[in-house]
Amino acid sequence: MYDFITAEKKTFGLRWLLRRLKVYPNAYYNYLKKRTLKTNQQKQAIKEKIKEIYHKKNGVPGYRMMKKLLERENIFISMTTAHYYMNKECKLFSVVRKKRRTGSEKPHKVFDNLLNQDFFVKEPNLRWCTDFTYLLLQNGNKRYNCTILDLYDRSVVASVTGKNITSELAILALKKALSNNPSARRKGVVLHSDQGSQFTSKAFTQCCESHGVRQSMSRAGCPYDNAPIERYFNTLKSELINLYSFTSGEKLCKAVSDFAYVWYNHGRPHSYNNWQTPMEKRKYTSNYHYQSVYAAKAAL
Repeated sequence: MYDFITAEKKTFGLRWLLRRLKVYPNAYYNYLKKRTLKTNQQKQAIKEKIKEIYHKKNGVPGYRMMKKLLERENIFISMTTAHYYMNKECKLFSVVRKKRRTGSEKPHKVFDNLLNQDFFVKEPNLRWCTDFTYLLLQNGNKRYNCTILDLYDRSVVASVTGKNITSELAILALKKALSNNPSARRKGVVLHSDQGSQFTSKAFTQCCESHGVRQSMSRAGCPYDNAPIERYFNTLKSELINLYSFTSGEKLCKAVSDFAYVWYNHGRPHSYNNWQTPMEKRKYTSNYHYQSVYAAKAAL
């Protein structure tokens, strides 16, 4: 009844409704105070949960990701409300991703661009992308990471870190990816990279050929041709490398590996996957595939 009065008071007038429904004014105003108090308590609880998630994730989530993380806690608010609570009221903002500088060198050997910025893939292990990035230790020494992503669900299929940026490190990453995903060889997976010498070297191209991997390459000096891996490295640095200091190569390697295989693949919602984690999307697709095969066999 109180909700009806609140909804219709502009139409009929508050005093008329109170008299007609035989409601004491004090009772109605007490109801409004209690409702306002309840709303404020709910709002405060949501803001506290936002702060908890934000600090637990080291300031990584923006308001879009925050909305999805809240839904995993059974808290459902609009994107606009998430933005208002997080940025306007809590003054919390996602860490800024630093863009890395890119340069171009004259390639030793160039393969055709088989992707042409078409990063949509219908099933796993059809198209992968790879690249190198450098990571700094506390003393200023560098380590180099080679990562391979599956464009189907943006999952990390291989992540290898070493002291030098070499074709051997790229080969190690490729062999690791193929070992973890044997169907890729059968499907003739496309591996997209830039024109770096590590990927055009004789050793690497022969490794690809021997395993049935088709190489694809970006245009010289065009990082947009390999945008998914660029985005992954931006995320890796903004959500891990730029937040911590690593005193040894071993600690750095373990942290990068845990980030890739645990947090990024299993814990971090991805906008490309409709805010599912890569492994959630892969599991859903696998279940759907088996159900479809079972239904097809049953129909025979």
